Amino acid sequence: MNLHYLVQEPKVKHDKNQLLLLLHGYGSNEEDLFSFAPELPDDSYVISIRAPYNLQPYGHAWYAIHFDADENKFSDNKQAKESVAIIANFIDEIIKKYAIDAKNVTLIGFSQGAILSYATALTYPEKVTKVVALSGYLNQEIIPEFLDTKAISHLKFFISHGSVDQVIPVDWARKAKPALEKLGLETEYQEYPIGHGVSPKNFFDFKNWLLS
Repeated sequence: MNLHYLVQEPKVKHDKNQLLLLLHGYGSNEEDLFSFAPELPDDSYVISIRAPYNLQPYGHAWYAIHFDADENKFSDNKQAKESVAIIANFIDEIIKKYAIDAKNVTLIGFSQGAILSYATALTYPEKVTKVVALSGYLNQEIIPEFLDTKAISHLKFFISHGSVDQVIPVDWARKAKPALEKLGLETEYQEYPIGHGVSPKNFFDFKNWLLS
């Protein structure tokens, strides 16, 4: 599948440069997180992908969210897993197209994009090195039931969430760090006194984490 994307080439070019792959949230588009691009590390390809499913009247999604009569939300996990495969395939294609270091790929996802960043890294650990999961959660239903701890041992995670997030409860986000640490993975978790979004302090912290 040909995904529409935006690219900012590195200001500082090496033979191979790191890739920061931006995955937006439900109902948004590739321009949303791309606003971070000018502030991200100079030696990176910053690529922001548009999710494959169109929403009406506008915006895009990685997978459908359904509501039942009691206003409970259900994720379309089958679609979510298909999008994980689409992202993994996109990483392969983009590495062929640009001078990207295949051993230095970071996924930066917001909300639904964060949920898929976790899943992509844990399903295809050979394609990802780091994950920045902003305002999302670890959906156990879209990751492999049995994880090869050796294959995933290099993965590093920066997780952040707003303590008053009204879209994805902070309790959901808090479960990721213990779950990942149980797998032996290096994980940093931060909370900010905001709703469903990324505060300047949050941005500064994850940028510093990337640089360190």
